Amino acid sequence: MKVIELKGLKKTYYLEKIDVPVLHGIDLEVEQGEFVAIMGHSGSGKSTLLNIIGLLDKPSEGSFKLAGIEVSKYSDDELASLRNQYLGFIFQQFHLLPKLTALENVHLPVIYSNSKDESHHENPEKLLKLVGLEDRMDHRPNELSGGQQQRVAVARSLVNKPLIIFADEPTGNLDTKSTKEIIKMLRDLNDSGITIVMVTHEPDLTAYATRTIKLQDGVIISDEKTRPADAGKDKRGAQELKHKVFSASRIKDYFAEALRALAGNKMRSILSILGVMIGVASLIAMLAVGTGAQKAIQDQVSSLGSNLLTVSPGATQRGGISSEAGSRMRLYYTDIADLKRRVPGISGIAGYASGRVQAVANGKNYNTRMDGVSIDYFSIRNSFPSSGRVFTSQEDTEKQKLVLIGETVRQNLFPDGRDVIGEYIKINRIDFQIIGILPVKGSSGYRDEDDKVVIPLNTALNRVFGTENLSNMDVQVKDGADMGEVSDAIISRLLITHRQTDRESVRVRNMAEIQETMSSMANAFSLLLGSIAFISLLVGGIGIMNIMFVSVSERTKEIGLRKAIGANNADILFQFIIESIFVCSAGGLIGIVAGSGGAVLVSKIAGWTTSITPFSVILAFCFSALTGLVFGVWPARKASLLDPIDALRHD
Repeated sequence: MKVIELKGLKKTYYLEKIDVPVLHGIDLEVEQGEFVAIMGHSGSGKSTLLNIIGLLDKPSEGSFKLAGIEVSKYSDDELASLRNQYLGFIFQQFHLLPKLTALENVHLPVIYSNSKDESHHENPEKLLKLVGLEDRMDHRPNELSGGQQQRVAVARSLVNKPLIIFADEPTGNLDTKSTKEIIKMLRDLNDSGITIVMVTHEPDLTAYATRTIKLQDGVIISDEKTRPADAGKDKRGAQELKHKVFSASRIKDYFAEALRALAGNKMRSILSILGVMIGVASLIAMLAVGTGAQKAIQDQVSSLGSNLLTVSPGATQRGGISSEAGSRMRLYYTDIADLKRRVPGISGIAGYASGRVQAVANGKNYNTRMDGVSIDYFSIRNSFPSSGRVFTSQEDTEKQKLVLIGETVRQNLFPDGRDVIGEYIKINRIDFQIIGILPVKGSSGYRDEDDKVVIPLNTALNRVFGTENLSNMDVQVKDGADMGEVSDAIISRLLITHRQTDRESVRVRNMAEIQETMSSMANAFSLLLGSIAFISLLVGGIGIMNIMFVSVSERTKEIGLRKAIGANNADILFQFIIESIFVCSAGGLIGIVAGSGGAVLVSKIAGWTTSITPFSVILAFCFSALTGLVFGVWPARKASLLDPIDALRHD
């Protein structure tokens, strides 16, 4: 069977300004089982011819059949499949991957084969034993001599049971002893039925060949057969060409090769991971701070109650000078009942009388804020005590000396943590009995909502402050009622009862608008922090892309070798993309841990509220993986489009 048929084969290199013809109409047939030695001076075209019949390069013109397959018009991926199924390569420079062991180098072509079935390829360990390297399987190329490295290359060329082995100056870098060993090995392989095509400039080696072809200036000047060839038993034909398909095992191989490449360049991989880690950690920490701030504001807004209007005395202006708030109108305790009765749409009103007081108990003296409140306060502000009870309307009317204290006050006056319900404290030298502990609210801006005490409104007005004026009122509007209409009705009623005409003398603020503004500010704050973190991650992604480009440049020969032994464009593309995604994903996972730790540290040191949500963790990880994909595609595509022969020649 004819394994190689060339008719009118030409090759011209098209440079920028000139065309350089190298082969001029080559006609050649090689039968199965031949050992062909191709000789010629430098520039004769012998290496170009070997690259074309080895499917590493394409002819400019002419017909080329390999094992009966017309391949001159085949695509790059089809040629890669043919190289993997039919061909084995032995290079002058060995072209072993330095980060892989001898066994892993021999196994490399199997990764890109159509089938992982053992019947389709030789056992790599068996092949290394065949070439006398059974004790060197786990050694890397830099731990082997030149002859040993070439024997590894011979074993690699056999692993996929090739129809033809192409040897390009296989003994060019070897000493005399190693040269004899390698050429004898090739002769033995040829005797077993494998077709050998060898390029050499050493006349002595032609003695082992069955046929010697000499080239000069791109044409065959002699073709001599020195001994008959063994036709062998391999009769594979064109019908056996199978294109590679994606499978779980192939994806697994891509991951394995990507991890080997990353492990082989540990420092570069660590620095790449570090860049992504910083970006993700920033994203997690800033989102935690932003979400925490948003949550704190939401809690504060929740503590204000819903459907609330805040009523307070207004300030007037005369001649551009603003008078003190309440100078023209004062709110009274009687206004609470009047508004409830006269203004429709009101479900509750909480009146306030507030001020700073001195609280004394258990031998301790503490300055805090006191709110005298009416009974509706607890429902309007959702401030029912965590333990104990609230005072009743009757107790408020009777001016009972009862108090509910906040958690901060309790900790300062009763640090031993005992149950204080029923205990007494002095407020401005007046004894009050503790009937409840207020629910924990936390900080609200400059104010600690737990640092206060609450007493009945009548008690505050008559026993503590000695005044009849309220500080302000909270009005809760019924569901479905129009807050604007209720607000106008409150102003109108207060103007009537207080005999005022200036609507500026009383202020009514819609808390829903304040809540909306605060929520909007929190969202803007979170967006700002997230944007800063996004920029950080973007910079990390650009760094990954730059490192991947450097990696492609440094590994050009490796890419050329992988393509020579059967890797197609998709194989190279996916391997490099997986490397990029793995680096970014690893950086993302480490960054999530680091960012979470940073958020906790910020919370402890600065006292800020931070919140790490599952959404932010998932977002950070997915974004880091997406960064690897987006910024890895361009370098990976560049790697996949490299021409195998140009890549192998890269310095």
